[in-house]
Amino acid sequence: MEISCLLSHIHVGIGEGVSPSAATDLIARTIPIQERSRAVAVVFGGLSFGSVLGYLFAPPIIQNLGWESVFYIFGLLGVIWCIGFESIKELQSTDSEDVLNIEKTSAGSNGLISSPVSLKSSDSSLEEMKDSIKDVPWREFFKSKAVWAMIYVHFCGSWGHYTCLSWLPTFFSEELDLNLTEAAWVSILPPLGSVIITSIAAPFADNLISSGVDTTKVRKICQTIAFLSPAAFMMLSTVDLGLPPWVIVAFLTSGLALSSFALAGLYCTHQDISREYASILLGITNTVGAVPGIVGVALTGYLVDTTHSWSMSLFAPSIFFYLTGTVVWLAFFSSEPQDFNKSALDSLTESNQ
Repeated sequence: MEISCLLSHIHVGIGEGVSPSAATDLIARTIPIQERSRAVAVVFGGLSFGSVLGYLFAPPIIQNLGWESVFYIFGLLGVIWCIGFESIKELQSTDSEDVLNIEKTSAGSNGLISSPVSLKSSDSSLEEMKDSIKDVPWREFFKSKAVWAMIYVHFCGSWGHYTCLSWLPTFFSEELDLNLTEAAWVSILPPLGSVIITSIAAPFADNLISSGVDTTKVRKICQTIAFLSPAAFMMLSTVDLGLPPWVIVAFLTSGLALSSFALAGLYCTHQDISREYASILLGITNTVGAVPGIVGVALTGYLVDTTHSWSMSLFAPSIFFYLTGTVVWLAFFSSEPQDFNKSALDSLTESNQ
């Protein structure tokens, strides 16, 4: 049983590992910057929406059909979604071919296509993709202060997200004396709040950019809200103010929900600084961001067992990373587009001189 669960987690991780980068590449190549926050929010905000649905539907499914049924049903839904997505892609491909055939038919006597813009755009996109796979300027990525800021901030955000996701139900149960059923229902609130906040944060960021506010400033504002909000509410939750449990739940829910402003901050920046290498940049930051899911969750459990203090084990490390992440973000990040290929060429030229 343990081996089966382990292999299942590995395969799920492999599938999930490539999807964020693929979505990021699609957004970077097709969505203008004035609409980018909303596109990212729709794609990545689905994680919170899916969490809410999972919390709501999994318990009754398990109760009536057994725990194995959750894996079968959710897995089947994934297969259906994949087939539907492939069908849409094939339909779009067919439509594109029809358009090209019409253009060729309507070509003049010189044999040229009357509207070659779509062909040029498609060919250009394919050439860019080939070039990016062929010669990725890894060294130039790690020479960029903005990239290092993105890496550290992704790590910080993931620390708070993964540790709270894993340990808040236990905190609610043990520290706030909620029973397991109440703790499970309360655990729905943060992702539900995230869905609401995301629908506010994304238009807020896009409207600022559309009105002429500098993109870097917008990304810094959104990411600062995403980090300082949970840090502030966690501080309030750790101070012994004699607050009733529902107030502490409200504090933590509000803080974690407001962290969804990161979808209009960090998660848009890969596309901002490099349209061509956005997917690879997300792959880099997301890889580092996955570390807290392993180290952070285990370390939190160890600290809970040794210190018997939720403030020191769960909240203090998260507050530390939220605050230091904010400082690094404000000091070093910039959304200015970077030509990593040009930087690599300049470095090569200098080394040959």
